[in-house]
Amino acid sequence: MARILLYCLVFFLIGCVEHAISKSDLRHLNGYWEIKKVEFPDGQTKNYGMNPSIDFIQFDGDQGFLKKLQPKFDGSYQTSNNAEAFTLVASNQGYRLRFEQDSDSREEILVQLDSLTFSIQNEEGLKYTYTRFQPIQIPK
Repeated sequence: MARILLYCLVFFLIGCVEHAISKSDLRHLNGYWEIKKVEFPDGQTKNYGMNPSIDFIQFDGDQGFLKKLQPKFDGSYQTSNNAEAFTLVASNQGYRLRFEQDSDSREEILVQLDSLTFSIQNEEGLKYTYTRFQPIQIPK
């Protein structure tokens, strides 16, 4: 019985370890993303269903941009020419996205990243979770 409890404890501790984002994981950030939920500092959560807009992220090296898009039923996207440039900064806490536009600047911490999801936390403590965007397929 003690052996089973020991195994359970080990698996629990391994599952609780926060996995750091490696430099090679950053390639997953490129692409189309849809917001799924926002977690507030007080513990409340707001879940999102279908969204009228998605985010497109593209970066190379340590420079990139984020652009808002509206998917259309024909598979194309409607967008403006506005894009937010960012710099990817490595720190002892992981990676940060530093946005600087005119007199406005902000930083967001990359909390979690894999090929299907990522999470960022802003300076106010709001945590945004995104999933890879999958366009709606309408059969012909």
